[in-house]
Amino acid sequence: MSVLSTARRAPLRVAIGGLGAIGMELAQRLDAGLDGLELAAVSARDRDKARTRLAVLQRAVPVLGLSDLAEVCDVVVECAPAEVFEQVAEPAIRLGKVLIPVSVGGLLANWHLVDLAARSGARINVASGAVLGLDAVRAAAQGDIQQVLIVTRKPPAGLAGAPHIERNAIDLGAVDRPLKVFEGSAREGVAAFPANVNVAAALGLAGIGPDRTRLEVWADPGVSRNTHSIVVEADSARFEIKIENIPTEENPRTGRIVVLSIIAALRRLVDPLTVGT
Repeated sequence: MSVLSTARRAPLRVAIGGLGAIGMELAQRLDAGLDGLELAAVSARDRDKARTRLAVLQRAVPVLGLSDLAEVCDVVVECAPAEVFEQVAEPAIRLGKVLIPVSVGGLLANWHLVDLAARSGARINVASGAVLGLDAVRAAAQGDIQQVLIVTRKPPAGLAGAPHIERNAIDLGAVDRPLKVFEGSAREGVAAFPANVNVAAALGLAGIGPDRTRLEVWADPGVSRNTHSIVVEADSARFEIKIENIPTEENPRTGRIVVLSIIAALRRLVDPLTVGT
């Protein structure tokens, strides 16, 4: 029986690949109780540390290797560092499970997994994450979209450590006014900022592709929230979307809404009524 069958009574078993700011909060919310869903397992690079952190949960869950998660669950949520994306994603897709990737840029770099999903019957569900309006962009893409632009503004500290910043020796500590640090395609942006602009990758997949989707990244000391502004020009509509995400305390590169978006994506698999394209 398909894991998406509405006739299924048992909860969907969810495994989490990565126990950072997103993964830990998701684990706690699943442990607290979400109808139709249960936490089956987690994985983290430091498994001993992960076991210590998970001691706050009401119910003990196993800490497995990244590639072992798919064997014990129906749904794998990938929220690990981009460099281990395939270790989480490939087994889930090969075994025909549902994959919800947070590191959407990792999907672009491993596009063969989409072809594998077509053969195995797996589903790859990209959550909206930190960006609004993917349903509208996806709808517009059924017609003709001429242009998509996303402008991302983050506090300078939120861009620290990005390959593009380090490669170009940009001194974020000296930024005292808005500074455009990148302009290019969404695909190029993902390579330049693998931990910062998964939103651009998701936007590209929803619309006209990551190569035609344009991206600007600004280090802006005048903002305290991670801000994304999107403009879409299509034959069906012109729309502008802006979201100001409150960063998590644990990781300023990640907005608090991301984990809520993942929960919404999980609930979409089990709720009898869903809203949105």
